[in-house]
Amino acid sequence: MIRYYIWLQCALGQGNPKVVRIMEHFGSAEAVFKASGEERTKSRLFSTKELVRMESVSLTNSLEIMARCREEGIDVIPFGDDRYPLCLANISDPPLVIYVKGKLPDFDNTPAVTIVGPRKVSEFGKKAAYSLGYRLAASGVTVVSGGALGTDTYAHAGALKAGGKTALCLGCGICSDYLKENEKLRNAVLKNGCLISEYPPDSEASRYTFPIRNRLMSALGLGTIVIEAGVKSGSLITARHANEQGRDVFVIPGSPDDKKYMGSNSLLRDGAKPLLDVSDIFNEYIPQFPDKINIDNAYNKPIIDKKEKAETKVETKAFEKKEKNLIKTLSKEAKIVYNYLDKQIFLPEEINAPELSGSQLLAALTELEMEFLIEALPGGRYKIV
Repeated sequence: MIRYYIWLQCALGQGNPKVVRIMEHFGSAEAVFKASGEERTKSRLFSTKELVRMESVSLTNSLEIMARCREEGIDVIPFGDDRYPLCLANISDPPLVIYVKGKLPDFDNTPAVTIVGPRKVSEFGKKAAYSLGYRLAASGVTVVSGGALGTDTYAHAGALKAGGKTALCLGCGICSDYLKENEKLRNAVLKNGCLISEYPPDSEASRYTFPIRNRLMSALGLGTIVIEAGVKSGSLITARHANEQGRDVFVIPGSPDDKKYMGSNSLLRDGAKPLLDVSDIFNEYIPQFPDKINIDNAYNKPIIDKKEKAETKVETKAFEKKEKNLIKTLSKEAKIVYNYLDKQIFLPEEINAPELSGSQLLAALTELEMEFLIEALPGGRYKIV
């Protein structure tokens, strides 16, 4: 029964590393609830504090949480339920209950990738998160992120723009007022994805809830993409969880002299996979999901639709003039790359721009693509528009 799983999670707390052993020993949350204090103590699975909490937490509290969930249209999925993702069940510290609003993607049979990075993300990071979110979602990959300002928002926005699926994993209750300014994003995600949390609906966020939440984000994805990470970045926690869970970690390289990439580069030093193009992701997972990832959709669907762009056109001459003037507004790096383009169709490694780092080159290509000056093609290639 669901109420017993809610009760046990409230008693043990989220992220408890003993959940699997407790379930193996007792068989169910209901069995734990009905066990005597002596039986619980003899199992040697609970601390003194946990034993006290199991006596003090009321089952009435669980019923109130269930009523609140019904009121808000939130599904409560307990550990062991057919709907509970195996990718979560198989980690060392799975949640006893997940709360889901919206349509939960089939994480066990379709590809998903997690995107993380800082709230105060660079312009390059914004473009990279948006572009990756867009291309992955357009191909049929579910994009997972945390719904925070900065990197998360751009990753979700890219996925939504592509009309793909995205899952927003919260470090608070689904009904919490935390980060009210991103409420529109959460509402948009509900139209073609879901909100996921292991916290009861009205639970507030704290400095402790996000690191606990991060293990779910990494578990839901086949791999985690780190956009930017400093030495104390929370993204490093997600990357560590991914490693421990046997997931891949992809990292966009950055200059060794740039503080915002110090954590990123340390991940690369420790064996993370460098990410220079979204094709690096496709090449990794297409063998596993050959019928679920559509590369043509990823590359043939432009990030800025021609029709959208044409809607701003007053007349043909004015539009052409705008195209020419657009070059003048590009960043220094994008101008360098654009001036080096001497082939209609090209690969990034064919661009001879020694003054740019790998991350600067990727940022420039993303900017040129978003300005509709180049277009991505299958196989990691681009063509001049």
